[in-house]
Amino acid sequence: MTIIELTSPVVEPLTLGEIRAHLRLDTEEEDGLLAALAVVAREHLERETGMVLAARNFRLCLDDWPADGIVTIARGPVRAVSSVTVYDGEGEPQAVDLAGHLLDGEARPARLWLRAVPEPGRAMNGIEVEFSAGFGESGPDVPETLKRAMLLHVAAMFACRGVVSVDAQPALLPPGYERLIAPFCRRGL
Repeated sequence: MTIIELTSPVVEPLTLGEIRAHLRLDTEEEDGLLAALAVVAREHLERETGMVLAARNFRLCLDDWPADGIVTIARGPVRAVSSVTVYDGEGEPQAVDLAGHLLDGEARPARLWLRAVPEPGRAMNGIEVEFSAGFGESGPDVPETLKRAMLLHVAAMFACRGVVSVDAQPALLPPGYERLIAPFCRRGL
């Protein structure tokens, strides 16, 4: 299973104003750095939780249909499934009818059931599911707990800005960060 990000977020969950207020900065001199650190904090949080904070589009590639017929989507919350394509042995795409499909986009992982599906002819990545995921189109749609965790993370990275470059971030996690994101993380045994 491979997930490919098709579009970038239109906006970041944290605004520069929120970050400046949290850091008690009065000037806009560091805005470039703050914007870059906000992206690093979002990306790190999304990797840790498997959640998509800022809405965007993805493609899930599968080799074959699951035995139980339910496709699991590890990134969520899934807002909608826009298309499902199956490739035959010659590499020709065939659109799968989405009529009557069931989507549990809030489940962790999200689950998709399709009424009738053709078998893929390619050995690898013969099935593509395109979907949109994320809490919403703007920062207020993201849970405040996750935004607070991101603010703590940005502050910690900002504090060591002269020691560690933005490209090498995240270099450290602030105290309390793990406790804030723990309810949103999926943990396996």
